[in-house]
Amino acid sequence: MKFSVNQQDLQQALNYCQGVIQKRSTLPILSNILLDVKNTKLTITATDLDLIFIHQINNVEVVEDGEVTTTSSIMYDIVRKFSSGKKINLTLNDSNKLHLESEKSVFNLNCISASEFPVTDENFNENEFLIKSKKLLKLLNKCKFSVSNDETRHYLSGIYFHQTEVDDKNFLTAVATDSHRMSISKIKLDNKINFDPIILPKKTIFQLCALLESYDGDVKISNLKSKIKFELSNSILISKLIDGKFPNYIQVIPKNNQKKLEIDLKIFLNSVDRVASVSLDKKDGVKFNLSKDKLNLSVNNTNSGDGKETLAVKFDHSLEISFNSKYLIDVASQLDGERVEIFFNDTSSPALVKDPSDFDSIFVVMPMKA
Repeated sequence: MKFSVNQQDLQQALNYCQGVIQKRSTLPILSNILLDVKNTKLTITATDLDLIFIHQINNVEVVEDGEVTTTSSIMYDIVRKFSSGKKINLTLNDSNKLHLESEKSVFNLNCISASEFPVTDENFNENEFLIKSKKLLKLLNKCKFSVSNDETRHYLSGIYFHQTEVDDKNFLTAVATDSHRMSISKIKLDNKINFDPIILPKKTIFQLCALLESYDGDVKISNLKSKIKFELSNSILISKLIDGKFPNYIQVIPKNNQKKLEIDLKIFLNSVDRVASVSLDKKDGVKFNLSKDKLNLSVNNTNSGDGKETLAVKFDHSLEISFNSKYLIDVASQLDGERVEIFFNDTSSPALVKDPSDFDSIFVVMPMKA
């Protein structure tokens, strides 16, 4: 095996691999990436057995085809420290070491045979549809912060994707909740798709977001029972799905929240963030004291002190209610418009948060107990 590749191309691919590979694996082969070079193409594969990432680099100068595996983290650390954009020459030598050379640097990395690397070749072609990358990224970002970290309720440790129909229009709807807050967002589909409801794991969500950040184009999605595949132009992500039943989220959406608060989004976000600064523990509640067209925000922490701020708002009632400041900041940070609407019922009932410029997303935040 002998080939040359651009440093930036290789670094980008290896960077994606770091998010897939487990830092401490009981199987040494899972700390490795598979390098497969043939016909001017280098294919790099990384897996933790639940998630498989495959990336293809084109226009590689190939002298001799071949495949081998080597430690991902070490190779990444070396490649990222080479001069940006320079050519890297790689050769698998007779002593089964991967020889890396760029400018005046030379490295020889230990390898494990490619035959030991776990591979998958399942056919996903039955149910597939296309979606624009920016739409999918927006959908993931609107929901990922609400995913639960509670491993005892594994069915909440991901985003629930399912097809919904509203007024004869078809949507791909995403929902996430940790039982303290909930995100619901949807994107319109061109037509009805053959897609069973799934729960996409947290690790896959963040890996997919990283890929989509630097990609603009179509994403082909295909699912097969317990797995799903996302195909970009040069990358493929295959993931196992969470086996479990997602709760009936519709019944959690507040139906009787008639008390509407309307405020400038940036002012609201900055004020909550400022007032919460007085507390080192962001779990401390931000207290809302609402009266006619006025909102008093306050935080009181016995160890560090207190802070308060008064804002002009649109509101026609009086209400006192407290929220976890981080939950409010997480939601507000994902709104795209200039204003935010929050609908209340009473002190102990969940609040409904909406962006008036986005009819496809709603958020529910539970209040803190007084």
